[in-house]
Amino acid sequence: QVQLVESGGGLVQPGGSLRLSCAASGTFSSIYSMGWYRQAPGKRRELVALITFSGLTFTNYADSVKDRFTISSDSAKNTVYLQMNSLKPEDTAVYYCKAGIEFGESRNDEVFWGQGTQVTVSS
Repeated sequence: QVQLVESGGGLVQPGGSLRLSCAASGTFSSIYSMGWYRQAPGKRRELVALITFSGLTFTNYADSVKDRFTISSDSAKNTVYLQMNSLKPEDTAVYYCKAGIEFGESRNDEVFWGQGTQVTVSS
């Protein structure tokens, strides 16, 4: 079974920084995408940042986090990171990691989610 384990959330003051990590473990052929989503109370889950691997690496960001957040990956560790700078109170949410996993011919590709990590931006 594939597991995604997130870490790095917490409480930070406005203007501060946090770095989230998400490590994928289990048996699979490859990871074709990893991303971060967030869900604030009473709101829908939304994409924050996405990184896709298809020969070249592509990244995509929500407009609200461009120039403040950076997504990166370490393929050797099957890990994706989200560096969050200049945090604002409106960034407060549970942040979820999502990974698109390839298993090869024996099994269809699947999407997996982490358990979520709380990020609270408050003074």
